[in-house]
Amino acid sequence: MTGGTPAPGRTDNGGVVRLPAPARVALVVLLVLALLTAVIWVLQRRLIYFPDRSAPPPAGQVIPGGRDITLHTADGLRLRAWLIPPPPGPPDRRAAVLVAPGNAGNRLARAPLAEALANEGLTVLLVDYRGYGGNPGSPSEQGLAHDVRAARRYLIEHARIPDERLLYYGESLGAAVATALATEHPPAGLVLRSPFTDLPSVGQEHYPLLPVRLLARDRFPVTDLLPRVRVPTVVVYGTADSIVPPAQSRAVADHAPVLARIVAVDGADHNDMALLSGEQLVGAVVDLADQIA
Repeated sequence: MTGGTPAPGRTDNGGVVRLPAPARVALVVLLVLALLTAVIWVLQRRLIYFPDRSAPPPAGQVIPGGRDITLHTADGLRLRAWLIPPPPGPPDRRAAVLVAPGNAGNRLARAPLAEALANEGLTVLLVDYRGYGGNPGSPSEQGLAHDVRAARRYLIEHARIPDERLLYYGESLGAAVATALATEHPPAGLVLRSPFTDLPSVGQEHYPLLPVRLLARDRFPVTDLLPRVRVPTVVVYGTADSIVPPAQSRAVADHAPVLARIVAVDGADHNDMALLSGEQLVGAVVDLADQIA
C-alpha cells in the first residue's frame, strides 16, 4: 500500500524532519539555560558562601587576653570561636557584642574589629559559622541560625551577659543572620553593617540575566524581619559599596522601627578597612553601647 500521511518526525521519503535554523538555535539555547539552571540550583551555595576553612591560631596569640571557646549547636556541632574581654581598667562598659560575620574569610579577619571594640570596654564574641575557621559542617541559612543561637546562649549562660547588656553586630550576610536572631531573642541593640534587603535582591544585582529570585534556596529576608525588631538599630554602610548597593542598606534603615542612627562612610567599599574596624564604625557601636547603658 502506498500513499497516506507520513509518520510523525519523518519526511515523505522516510528521512528525519529537520527543524528550521531559528528553531534549532532556540532549542539549543533552552537546553543550555536548563542545564545552567540545574547547575545553579545544585551549586548555588558555592556562589554565596566563601569560607576560609583553615583554623586560625589561638586567640591569645592574636589579641591579648583573647580566649578560645567552643559553641554547641542544637544540631550537634561543636564550633570554635573567640571571646575577647576588655583589657583591665577603664573603660569597662559592662556590655558584650556578638559579631555575626559576612560570607567570606574567618574570625582572624575580624580580629582588628574585636580588638578595637575590646579596647573601648566591650566584651566581644567572634563567631565562626559551620564550615569556617576549621569548624565542621557546611553553611546554609538554617545552619547559620543554629550557630548564632549557640553564640548567644554561650554569652547568656557562660559569660553571664544579660540580654539588656548585649548587642548584636552583623556584617553584610551576618546582618541578615543577626536580624533573624533578634526576632527570636531581642538584644539591647542591633548594629547592621552593609546590610542587604534580602539575598535574592543582592544576587540579582550581580547576576541580572539569571532567575535568582526563583532559584534562591537561602533567602535571608532582612526587610521582612526587621520590622519585628523593636530595639535601637544602627545601620552603617559605605557609599562606594560595590557588593551591597548602598540603596539597599538605606532601604534596610527605612524598615527599622527604632532607627537610632544611620552612618554613611563616605567613599568606602564593602571590604575597605573603614568598614572593618574604622573609626566611624567602631564609634557607632560604642555610641549604641552607651545608649543602652
